[in-house]
Amino acid sequence: MMITVDKNDSAPKLTLSGRLDTTTAPELEKVIATQTDGVTELEIDMEKLEYISSAGLRVLLATNKQMNAAGGNLTVSHVCDDVMEVFDMTGFTHLLNIK
Repeated sequence: MMITVDKNDSAPKLTLSGRLDTTTAPELEKVIATQTDGVTELEIDMEKLEYISSAGLRVLLATNKQMNAAGGNLTVSHVCDDVMEVFDMTGFTHLLNIK
């Protein structure tokens, strides 16, 4: 998986491509940890993400809880059909702000 960081003042955008799974989820966690200090808005662009596993879902859930606890917002954007199907099946469409 590749992660591209676009820092926009207080609203960074992370663009993911490839597969978010057990092997790559820790990498995303590390990047999120470095980008969310003092941030109230975070966008994760998934246009080029081909696959997400339960490990990836766990990272999104933890990040969403962290952002909400800080009074912020996590937005997931440009979700491909395969990943959206996983979100639908797991109920994440009701948990995440998806645009």
